[in-house]
Amino acid sequence: MIVIPAGVQVHLALGYTDMRKGLDGLSTLVQEHLKKDPFSGHLFVFRGKNASLLKILFWDGTGLCLFTKRIERAQFMWPRATEPGGTVMLTPAQLAMLLEGIDWRTPERFWRPLLAG
Repeated sequence: MIVIPAGVQVHLALGYTDMRKGLDGLSTLVQEHLKKDPFSGHLFVFRGKNASLLKILFWDGTGLCLFTKRIERAQFMWPRATEPGGTVMLTPAQLAMLLEGIDWRTPERFWRPLLAG
């Protein structure tokens, strides 16, 4: 589980990314294609072509960090790319759902509060 401090934004890179890229390759993608600063402290999330692997790039104040997750029995839900180089902003809760393999765009809620009557 990743604890995201207050004020940190989560940027989901649209489309898919070559998962052979490491810290330097992904930080270059952030700068050149997403037009963002990889040293801002925000999280940048990339998905592989087969949708079972993702990488998160972030700056922790002392260096670049790379988190990788491969999901075994599902695929990561990703929005369709309408234009190359775009991003979608996620909340920390949506990122947590994404990492668990839950469709963060339309989460199903099973518990409903009782109506006061």
